[in-house]
Amino acid sequence: MRFADLVTGILLPESFLHSSFFIILATLVALNTVIYAALSVVHVLPKWFRMSWLRHQRKRGVTRSIYPDGPI
Repeated sequence: MRFADLVTGILLPESFLHSSFFIILATLVALNTVIYAALSVVHVLPKWFRMSWLRHQRKRGVTRSIYPDGPI
């Protein structure tokens, strides 16, 4: 067996690359890659809590501390 025969046996014919199955498979792989990259970026970024910027540091009316005379 020659090396050239081995290499040409691995390649796909051009008609397969233009088939609908291969186009759908390539689209799914591309979408999966984009979603994985977006989730990775979101994981790296610091957490952003919406409630912390909506609340504006409002203080409680009653203390919830174990020390009843502590700050509210």
